[in-house]
Amino acid sequence: MKCDPTLYRAAPPSLAVKPRLIRQLFLPPLILMLMIGLGYIAYLISEHSGIKSLRETGERQLELHARTVESEISKYTYLPSVLELESSVSQLLNKPSPELQQQVNRYLEGMNRRSGSRAFYVMDTTGRVLATSNWRDSDSYQGEDLSFRAYFQDAVRGLPGRFYGIGTTTGESGYYLAHGLEDKGRIIGVAVIKVRLEALEERWQRARLEAFVSDENGIIILSSDPARRLKSVRPLTPQVKERLARSLQYYWWPLNELVPLERETLSEGVEKLVFPANVSVDREHKQVSYLAQSRPLSDTAWHLTLLTPLEDLRREAANQGMLVAVACALVTFLLIAWNERRKVISTRLAAREALQAANNELERKIAERTEHLRASNERLKAQIRERRHPAQSPGRVGASWQAGKLAAIGQMSTSIAHELNQPLAALRTLSGNTVRFLERGALDTASANLRTINDLVDRMGRITASLRAFARRGDDQGQAQLSKAVEAAAQLLGVRLEQSGLTLHRDFVDATLSIDQTRLEQILVNLIGNALDAMFNQPAPELWLTGSIEDGRYRLRVRDNGHGIDTETRKHLFEPFFTTKPGEQGLGLGLTLSASLAVTQPGAA
Repeated sequence: MKCDPTLYRAAPPSLAVKPRLIRQLFLPPLILMLMIGLGYIAYLISEHSGIKSLRETGERQLELHARTVESEISKYTYLPSVLELESSVSQLLNKPSPELQQQVNRYLEGMNRRSGSRAFYVMDTTGRVLATSNWRDSDSYQGEDLSFRAYFQDAVRGLPGRFYGIGTTTGESGYYLAHGLEDKGRIIGVAVIKVRLEALEERWQRARLEAFVSDENGIIILSSDPARRLKSVRPLTPQVKERLARSLQYYWWPLNELVPLERETLSEGVEKLVFPANVSVDREHKQVSYLAQSRPLSDTAWHLTLLTPLEDLRREAANQGMLVAVACALVTFLLIAWNERRKVISTRLAAREALQAANNELERKIAERTEHLRASNERLKAQIRERRHPAQSPGRVGASWQAGKLAAIGQMSTSIAHELNQPLAALRTLSGNTVRFLERGALDTASANLRTINDLVDRMGRITASLRAFARRGDDQGQAQLSKAVEAAAQLLGVRLEQSGLTLHRDFVDATLSIDQTRLEQILVNLIGNALDAMFNQPAPELWLTGSIEDGRYRLRVRDNGHGIDTETRKHLFEPFFTTKPGEQGLGLGLTLSASLAVTQPGAA
């Protein structure tokens, strides 16, 4: 008996492997693309949020430093007009003399010292310097003609003179504030104060602030980075360059343009700029990105620009992007693990159900076969009792050959039933263990148990098949293989052979005999069975099967080391229904049937 292997057979490999192969090929690239995509999106979001925060912070800093610059400039604005109150200045402008000039020089020197300015001087309406605070210096402005300066031209017309430039005499840059001095409603001269704003640059450098101030021409006049000073923040036309060169405002500086590598306008007054890195300060980066914010300075045409580096922000944004990418990978792997776990559980449940169904089917078939064997055994016992009835006529002896076979089968059925009890017990144990293994999820062990159950069922099927074959009537004609017949007889008597501890000696030449295979097996079963009965109490039973071909005929001898047969018993050996076995253990037809079966075959002697 075989169970249906499809009950627990796995799916075909091709169907199970292809989806997994597809997942292995395409899933890693998809996960990588998802990580990169989400990481980049997180980077952009973090960068945008960081720039927004920097803009808000930068606006506050820009306002603070713009007011500082305005305050630094405005504290000098009133000083040129103070000279209108000094009578010696008016007298010098109206009637110049060496005495007045010396007096005003000393006055201006004191004013310059107290105010902390770079220079203080007075010019007449022609632009010639009459008195100056640096009259003691070798590069004094005394007697210089500065009528070409824009601040003088504005002040002499009664306008405020505001000018940043490089001095033609000293070569020093400075901020010039000029005021027209009036006397009786007319301008008699111009008072000029020159201040240096480098203190602002030093303050920015100490605070590690990157900023610069550009004037009305777009020229950077103040910068925390000296490399940017006196460069143009916008392109200058040739006409503008020519005008600036004639005015000598920036002396002979080339006024190169400060060209960013990249420029992106975010809003009015706010840009993203990329400049080449200053190698002397930063050797790790080739370029530096800034958030540039600008605002005009009051009372001037200048603009203050604040540069906020974006490297830290972008580094933080990159960290955020990597964090999101790693989190995405972790979540993805968790989802994959959960999905694989779900599939494993689903597969185990399906396998458990299939194995449980196979186990139930096996138990049902085992129960059916056990019941069938029990019923067959009862029928055979009933036939034995019927054959032993005293009223049986001697004329039915010939017809009792088949009955003898059935009687032998009846005797063997007990042994076969005993033999089947062992695999049945094993099947019960294995089936119970299989259920427990399924509950634990040990699918490999459960499958091994089911394969063992299948082998046991096959063995039981072979036992019952041999019993059915032996019970059939054999043909009068046929051929038999001696070795095959011996194996079949040993299998039928396997339990008795095993219980008795018999040593079977096979010393015969295998041959093909002219006798029906089933009848030869019946003869051997009867002879070996009688030998086992004779050696029942023998401590070391042995049985010899010897055979050879003699004069074209085959002679097979069956010999044991039992107690032997006495003379009186030998006289009745081949008489029907003669037996020496007690009770109902023997029918008395075994040797009679064996002899009759052998004699009736062609070629028997």
